[in-house]
Formats: sequence, C-alpha cells, structure tokens
Amino acid sequence: MGYSSVIVLGHQDYYPKFGFKQASLWNIKAPFEVPDEVFIAVKLTEGSLANVQGVVRYPKAFSE
Repeated sequence: MGYSSVIVLGHQDYYPKFGFKQASLWNIKAPFEVPDEVFIAVKLTEGSLANVQGVVRYPKAFSE
C-alpha cells in the first residue's frame, strides 16, 4: 500500500513487541492529552520517520 510508518494509540505492553516505540522519540504528538507510552509509532521502511515531526491530524469524525 506504500505506507512508510504507522502511528497508533495502543496498549503499551502489546505493540512494542512489533517494534513500536513512543512517538515522542520522533517529536510526533497527539492532538489531545494522552500518556506518552501509549501514543506509539513504528517505521515500516528505514529512515521513514527521520524528518517527520508535528501533531497527528485525525479525520473530523474522530473529534465529533
């Protein structure tokens, strides 16, 4: 599908076994208050998060 990374709000004990790490390591933030250990990301291709930072934007339906 061409995706180079995945960012999720997920369980801190489940996702790390698949390589997920705290998104804050890449200065990626959630658009709402959430514990750092559950807002996580994984690179699907080498270096894909090297120049990525900012606040994740969800579709409008998530904020309604």
